[in-house]
Parts: sequence; structure tokens; C-alpha cells
Amino acid sequence: MLLAADVGNTNVVFAVFDGREIKARWRIATDPRRTGDEYAVWLLQLLTIEGIAREDITQIIFASVVPRADHNLTVLAQKYFGITPLAAGKGDAAWPFAIDVDQPSSLGADRALNILAAHDKYGGDLVVVDFGTATKFEAIDFNGTYKGGIIAPGINLSLDALVGKTAKLPRIAIRAPDSKSVIGRNTEDQMLIGIFWAHVAMMEGLIERMRTEIGRPAKVVATGGLAILFDDQTDIFDHVDADLTIEGLAILAEHASQ
Repeated sequence: MLLAADVGNTNVVFAVFDGREIKARWRIATDPRRTGDEYAVWLLQLLTIEGIAREDITQIIFASVVPRADHNLTVLAQKYFGITPLAAGKGDAAWPFAIDVDQPSSLGADRALNILAAHDKYGGDLVVVDFGTATKFEAIDFNGTYKGGIIAPGINLSLDALVGKTAKLPRIAIRAPDSKSVIGRNTEDQMLIGIFWAHVAMMEGLIERMRTEIGRPAKVVATGGLAILFDDQTDIFDHVDADLTIEGLAILAEHASQ
């Protein structure tokens, strides 16, 4: 079995794969100071609960946008599983697709995994939207080549900025507004409209511009924790795939083994 870890700015997602089938997954808050020993105490208990023996893990791969976490995950793999892990984008786990941008080395691991998995699963020209700490848009051609993208503030970042830079606006929960109206009747509704529908309008507008620039029909794949929330309020997505990033690690591990 494969143990995969995707280290994002907000959370670390661990998953155990049998082939490409996810057998178990867990999420923990990202903390660059968390040691390999601390990861082990938490992870080994969860493996036991799922009935997965430590010896069942034969390969480990991780992707990280938090460089300080890399060493601790390597310690976890070597000390507690006796496995030298693959690091996404490096060595045997180098990206198996062309990166046609000005600074290929600046492409984040999470974005690269989405590109790899989306092309593998859906093919053709693609736009991938990942709703995370930032909302990221990727343009992928029919050969699987990464052609560039967009990085925009995520919806929670926008809310944090709005609340943090004002004295009287309250903290609200991100959800779909109760009404389609964009004229709010009270402060909280007005904030929710301004945060939620502005993000939908930004997303729809940018995707339309990307499709025009691509010049060919492009499917839109959405992923990330808030993808389902937005899917209920727009018809712009062709696919919503919550597991796209972590599945990219399993696909990359396959490439590394060939």
C-alpha cells in the first residue's frame, strides 16, 4: 500500500492507497514545528483503527508547499516505516508533464498534482480550479502541458481581511446565501453577499476569459474543500473532484515506479 501526504498551508491530508483506491484518509492542521515523532503518534493510532498494519505500507510519497515540514515527514517515513519517501517534483518523482511557463520551478506541488491528476482522469483541454487558502486556476492543454494559471485570494482569506481591517464588522460563517438577491437587508447578509457572490463572479469571469484565450472547448474541473459549496450555485463546472490533489500523488507514485 501507498501512504501519501499532501501538505498545504492550512491542512495536511494523509491517505492510504491500494492501487488508486483510497482505503483511508485523515486531516490534521498544518504546523511546520510538528516533529516526525508527533506525526507518528497520531498516524499510527489511526492506521490501527482502520485495520492497516504498519508493515502494509510499502511506499510513501509526500508533496509540500511548506518546506519546513519536509524534514519531519522524511523522519516519519524513515524512522517509523523504514522507507525513504518520494518527494513530489524531485528525483524519481519529478513531474511527468511539460511546464510551459516563465519560471517552471515556481509551480507549487499542490497545483502540479492537480494538473497531473486532471489530465490523467479527464483529458483534453482543461481548466482546474482549486478552492484552498488561495483560489487557483490552471490551464492545461490536450497534451497535458501546463500553460499557466491564476492565483487569487481564497474566500476565507478575503473574509479574514475584511473582518481584520474593520472595527465593527462581525465574523460570519462562509455558506451559500439564503437568497439569490445581491441586495442585502442587514450587515451580515451584505457581508455574505459581498464575499460569496463576489467570489462566484470572479471565478465565472476568469474561467470565461481563460476559455476564450485557450481558443478550444475546455472542461472545468473543480477541487478543494469549498468546491461542492460553489457547485450548487453555478453551472460552470463539468466535474467536481474533491480527491484530485491526493489522487495526483498516487498517480505520481506510479510514474516513479515505472
